Amino acid sequence: MEAFLIESIGIIAGTLGVIAWLPQLREVWIEGLHEGISLPTFWLVSTALVLWLIYGMLIRSISIIVANVAALACILSLIIGVIRLRKEKSD
Repeated sequence: MEAFLIESIGIIAGTLGVIAWLPQLREVWIEGLHEGISLPTFWLVSTALVLWLIYGMLIRSISIIVANVAALACILSLIIGVIRLRKEKSD
């Protein structure tokens, strides 16, 4: 039961972490806003998430794996959206 409780806390934390990216995703993909977004920062965050994902795999923590895959998907979607918007603006 203790392991389940620990993983549940991790899943809740990961879910909240992903939900935190939703407003930014909305601004980029729906509103088309990209000003003020630092791509180097987002690449650094992506690198950190990949390392956390590897760590989660090494310790076999489903909550760390799921949370980091989901967060990485959000960040990569943001990066793609910002690059797309900036390319359109420069054309």
